[in-house]
Amino acid sequence: MDPAKPDINISDVVVSTAGRDQGEWFYVIAEDQIFLTLANGKDRPLDRPKRKKRKHVQKVLRPETRVAQKLRSGDKVLNGELRRDLAFLARDASDNLGG
Repeated sequence: MDPAKPDINISDVVVSTAGRDQGEWFYVIAEDQIFLTLANGKDRPLDRPKRKKRKHVQKVLRPETRVAQKLRSGDKVLNGELRRDLAFLARDASDNLGG
């Protein structure tokens, strides 16, 4: 693992920094040493997640939302919940940046 990159775990929110999905927000739903499994509930629903290398994402934050708690505990999460949470988090981040 790259020591310059922060540790990324299940339920973290990340932004893609490379590829066609650059700039999109995702929840981490699974992980291993090299790859992360990402879902956003829209283009990448839970039944068809995106597999992406750790070096191609940037950790945004580790939210303490209900969805994050469900992902950590292994409870069932719906695609609509992912979409709503990510839209709220992205909107909140852009408001804080003045965008």
